[in-house]
Formats: sequence, structure tokens, C-alpha cells
Amino acid sequence: MNALVAVIIGIVTVYLVYTRYARWIDRKVIQSDPKRATPATLYMDGVDFMPTNRNILFGYHFKSIAAAGPIVGAITAAGLWGWLPALIWLVVGVSFMGWVSDYSAIVLSVRNEGNSLSAVAHRLISPRTRTVLFVFIFFYLLLIAGAFVGIMARTMDSRPSTHLGIIVLIAMGLLLGQMLYRWRIGLVAATVVTVGLTLVAIVTGSASEGFFRGLNEAFNAMTGGAPIVTYFNPELAGFRGAEDKIMPSLLFWAIAISVFCYAGSVLPIWRMAQPVVYVGFWITALAMVLGLAGAALGTFVRPEIAQFQIAAFKGWNPQLGPAGIMPLWPMLFVTIACGAISGWHALFGSVGTARQIENEADMLPVGAGSMLAEFLLGLLALLAVSVGAKGAPVTAFASGLGGFISVWGVPMQYATSLAFAAFIVIVLVVTQLIFRVMRVTLTEWLGEIMPVLRNQHLASFISVALAILLVLTGTWIYLWQLFGAANQLMAALSLLLVTVWLVSTGKNWLYAGLPMVFMYVTTVASIAITAYNLFFNVYQPNAEAGRILPVIGSGLMVLMAILLVIAALYIGIDGGRAFLKFLRRPAQAPSSATARG
Repeated sequence: MNALVAVIIGIVTVYLVYTRYARWIDRKVIQSDPKRATPATLYMDGVDFMPTNRNILFGYHFKSIAAAGPIVGAITAAGLWGWLPALIWLVVGVSFMGWVSDYSAIVLSVRNEGNSLSAVAHRLISPRTRTVLFVFIFFYLLLIAGAFVGIMARTMDSRPSTHLGIIVLIAMGLLLGQMLYRWRIGLVAATVVTVGLTLVAIVTGSASEGFFRGLNEAFNAMTGGAPIVTYFNPELAGFRGAEDKIMPSLLFWAIAISVFCYAGSVLPIWRMAQPVVYVGFWITALAMVLGLAGAALGTFVRPEIAQFQIAAFKGWNPQLGPAGIMPLWPMLFVTIACGAISGWHALFGSVGTARQIENEADMLPVGAGSMLAEFLLGLLALLAVSVGAKGAPVTAFASGLGGFISVWGVPMQYATSLAFAAFIVIVLVVTQLIFRVMRVTLTEWLGEIMPVLRNQHLASFISVALAILLVLTGTWIYLWQLFGAANQLMAALSLLLVTVWLVSTGKNWLYAGLPMVFMYVTTVASIAITAYNLFFNVYQPNAEAGRILPVIGSGLMVLMAILLVIAALYIGIDGGRAFLKFLRRPAQAPSSATARG
């Protein structure tokens, strides 16, 4: 197997799924109508509801859903089971589940006045389902936010050469918003200027490395080089209790990232969140195009970087610790989430992208098209590790991608810098959107009980403060192991809502219902196995000396796993009852009584 064959498989998959399956569903089942007014045009407020050009919105939605998941997930799965199971799940998942989830969540919100998934659940299923979803979504997002802030802070703390590019990216996003919506400069010209300057900053970032390294050292000198917090990190040294430290410089970058995310949460969508994501999209797209094309071309000009070097299949049940189990089903399907199917996509699409859809004809290219593009990012990550790139997932991705880009004559130093910058941009721009969705969720959830939380500044501040707390305590590291399962459960629940809505309106529900059943059963099974691994790997009597995992952290993970299963069962039971109720009676037009959230 070589990279060229894999790239061809990816391109053919995207073409056939979009032109043969997705368009058919859009035309025959959903029946998108360009003449129908969308929530963005009906309720335009310049903050969340904002009619947006489909070209901008495609880049915005793609970059909003493409985070670390498709990279880390594909690389991890290839290491556990081999490249073949990972490739099969990426192709099958995106073809019959991934684009369905993304596109249908946007459709559901657009056809229900821009309501969030929780608000739609309140009307279609039950008030209890709405409450359970609020609790689940908020803490699910808090988990992601704490993890992403931690990842970004550590990356910036350890790689000062990336700082200039990130700072210029934010500045160019602000400039792009001003150019497009205030100065009315054309999209092409504005894109060339802002993306071009960002690329220059990324390439020349090493020139400012000395300044930012000195800044980090100055912060650390404030405590005499001692850490602020020391805790045991189970991700280091194979669960052997290696110490991890939060230095003053790391805390500084965590706070700086959080300030950026706070601004992205409260400022009008056109001012910061949308244009920063759009600039980030072009950086990511450039790296992807050069990487995929370089991988294909490398088969002919540099075959040593294009030939797969890892096993196609490594086994059905690779070992995870002395008592751990990792059966291919269900664990593969939650290890690779983004790139195949992801709950974050549906969640963000319903409260973010759907409120910017200018025309119903844009739902398919934005929703389905963006998910298929993210599938290619997951495929690129799989190629990077399959051709022999070594190290942790981020390092392996940057090394492999850098090799592909170097095929075009770019010096390896700059090619790898662009690859690292692409990863950082991928994570950074999504993090601000996570806080934006957290703010909306918190306001919906508790705004009626505590009206003060309707204030977007307070709701955003609470969300940011909780994420910083997770970073300081290190708790997010332990909870991260459940992220894949929680994310896929979110995908199953969004598909459940779509299925109930489809049957309530008399539409064919099978295209969403069948993937929902598979993901629901798979996710619940994976959570049970994760809880088993956590308990028996931590508390087994014959554990090696020095193999330490804090009781609080491990106990919290097991408790979280149990709560996820309980939430899934409650929502599944309520959703099943609602489905049967609508199935037994004539279809009714959707009500518009539910307040937007």
C-alpha cells in the first residue's frame, strides 16, 4: 500500500458520497428550498444570527469542526489496530454517518427557527430530555475546553517559534472582519492580504523565538524556577506516576488563550470568531492540499516517504495495560471520532453555523462538504503515521506532513514549521468557538432560574474560569480518556433528535435513524469498557510498585462513565417513546413556539 492509492480512495469517496448520496437526500428527503427564509435572514442581530456568504461559511464551518480529533484519533487507531481498520472506518463512517450528522443537525436547526438541539429536544421529546442534554453538553464542552486550553498552553510554552504566527493570525482575523463588513472590500482581496501576512509570520516565526523564550524565562523567574502546581500525569511514562508541572509561563499562556477565547465568545460573530476561523481555514487548507498532493506525487519522485511502513492489521484486541482490553469493536469507533463522525460537529452546527445560513441551498455544501473535507484531514494524518513518522501524535503528524510538503521543494525546516503551525491553528481557532457554545448552553440551561446568567459576559467568564481551573488541577488529563466516548454519544443523541424530527414531519427517517442506532449501541458499549479498564488497571492487587494514578482522578473517570451511560439511557428511552408516538400518528408541521437558544 502506498500514499497514492490512499489519496485516490479519499478523493473517490468524497466525490461519490457528495454527488450520489448527499445530493439525493437533500433533494428527495429534506427538499431544501432556496426561496424559504432562513433564521439568519429573519432574526439577523449581527451577534449570532448573521447571513453569510456560502464560501466564507464553508471555510468557517470546516475550520470550526476540524480540531485535534481527526489527527490524534487516526494516528492512535493506526498504532493500536493497524492502518487498514482505521482507513475502513474513516471511509465507511464519513460515507454513511459523518456527513449525515453534520448536515442534518444544521437542517434541524434551520427548519426550527435557529433553535439549539436542547430547545428542539424540549418540544419534540420531553422537558427532561432538554435538561439532561443541557447538563451533558455543558460538562462535555468543559472537558474539551480545559483539554484544548491545556494543549495550546503547553504547545506555546514549549515552542516559542509559533507565537508570532498565532498573534498575527488573531490580528489578521480582526482586520478581515473590518475589511469585509465595514470597509466593504472584496473577499478575494481581503483574503489574499490577511492570509498572506499570516503565512509570512508563520514562516518567519523563528526570528522572534529568542524574544518569546526570554519572556517565558522571565515569568518562570518570578517563582525562582519553581512550578505553581505539581501533579501526577498518567499520560507520561505509561501510567507510572511521572510528575508534571505547571510553570508560571504556562499559566500565562493559558490565561492569554482564555482571554482570546473570551473575546471570541462575546464579540459579534463578524468581528472576531468568524474571520479568525476563516483565516485559519486557509492556513489549514494550504497545508492539506500541499500534504495530500505531495503524498501522491511522492509515490513517483520520493517513494521512501510514500510507502506504508506499519502493519495493515495488528490484532482484534491489543493489550492496554496488564488488565486492559481494547477490542476493535467498539473501541475503534470512538478512538477515531472526528473524520468519521463527531458530536461536536452537530452541536456547533446547530448553534453556530445554522444561524448564519443565508440560503437553504447552502446547507448541503456547508454541512456535508465541510465534513467530507475533514475526512481528508483524518486521511492525511493516517498517511503521516503510516509512512513511518515517529513520536507522539502531534510530532508524528508534523513530521509526516512536513515530509509530504517537502516534495514541492520546500526546505524541510520550513515544511515542518508550516505543519506544526497548521496543527496549532487547528486547535486554537476551535477553542474560541467551544467557549462561545458553552456560553450559549449555560444561558439556555440556567438563564431562567438565574437571570444574571443571561449576561453574555458573566456566562463567558464562568466558562473560562472553570476551564482554567481544570488546567491548574490537571483533572482534564484524566477526563480526556473519556472524550472520544462522550463525543460519539453526542453524535448519537443529535442523530436521535434528527430521527424524531424527520418522523414527526413525515419524512424518510432511515438515513439518520440507522446510523443513530449503531452509534448509540457502540458508544454505550465503549463507555462500559472504558470504565472496566479504568477500574481494573488502577485497582488491581498486583499493580507494579510506583504505578500511580490518583484515586480522585481515576474515581472521577469511572463516575463520569457511569453518568454518561445513565444520560444515554434516559435520552434513549424518552427519544424512543417520542419516535413511536410520531410514527403512529399523521405527520404535523413543526411548531415555532419554542424560544430560540
